[in-house]
Amino acid sequence: MTKPNHHIFADGQLRRDEDTLRIDTVDDEIQYLQIENLDAIYLHGQIDFNTRSVGLLNDHGVTMHIFGWNDVYQGSYIPKRTHISGETIVKQVRAYDTHQRRMKIARSILSAAIHNMRANTRYYNRRGYDFDATIEILTEQQEVLGDEDNINSLRGVEATARKAYYRCFDKILKDPFKLSKREYNPPTNEANALVSFLNSMVYTACVSAIRKTALDPTVGFIHEPGERRFTLSLDIADIFKPILADRIIFRVVNRQQLSTNDFESNLDGCLLTEDGRMTVLKEYEQMLDQTVDHPRLNRKVSYKTLIQTDVYSLKKHILTGEEYHATERWW
Repeated sequence: MTKPNHHIFADGQLRRDEDTLRIDTVDDEIQYLQIENLDAIYLHGQIDFNTRSVGLLNDHGVTMHIFGWNDVYQGSYIPKRTHISGETIVKQVRAYDTHQRRMKIARSILSAAIHNMRANTRYYNRRGYDFDATIEILTEQQEVLGDEDNINSLRGVEATARKAYYRCFDKILKDPFKLSKREYNPPTNEANALVSFLNSMVYTACVSAIRKTALDPTVGFIHEPGERRFTLSLDIADIFKPILADRIIFRVVNRQQLSTNDFESNLDGCLLTEDGRMTVLKEYEQMLDQTVDHPRLNRKVSYKTLIQTDVYSLKKHILTGEEYHATERWW
């Protein structure tokens, strides 16, 4: 059974109390966290922490994801790895630096991402929506991936597919939620705010999964390695955004679990309120714990484990050449 995440919304101080994490809030409340039972901690409030608290996270291998003002993702503390392999990193860099190998991995990731977009549109197409034209575009773009021989062209194919896919959101989402077009810096309306927030959650889940392997999160295959981003996490997140983020968006909006009152607009764009974030995160964490029958593993696995399995498959491909099974929704 996978360990749960813990989200902290309060403002205050995070510190070590023997072998426990203690949170002293600005409202004079005290909370204790049994660190050995957690997979990752998410700081959504204004939290101070020191080296002793970080040391405890390190001892138990717990990742801490930090969100700043208005819950914009700022970065992650990744504890010392239990899996360290110079051979793995060397082979990962060689795979990135070998054009044919990099293209094969990139195609696998993007093919799975487009497949998962198409699975969502097919789901709603069977329920009275007319998405035949979009499904055709997504199918064509997936097929075109095999004809492209450079990374920029592959990214262009993915952008075309995602643009067509996002056009379906306005039909799927109940009024008054409208995506109109994807805008994220900053998000300009409620639907864009939801997409941005949940995409960041999927990204951090991928950061946590990669940390449990010897892969280097800064060496991606679609996104170019940079100084500030874990580009391999960006790659894997593209696969799981339709599976996790988008399905949760459709659910919380169409079940009217959220209203426009759960958002606030200011100079930084449109953002979820604290109550809105808590509603979304409850659904997100529940979905991470849901299980599906895995055809290759012959057992039930959680959505969180699906991300981990995907990363392990990529690692095995890099090390041994065994086929990489980028996750395509089959259920």
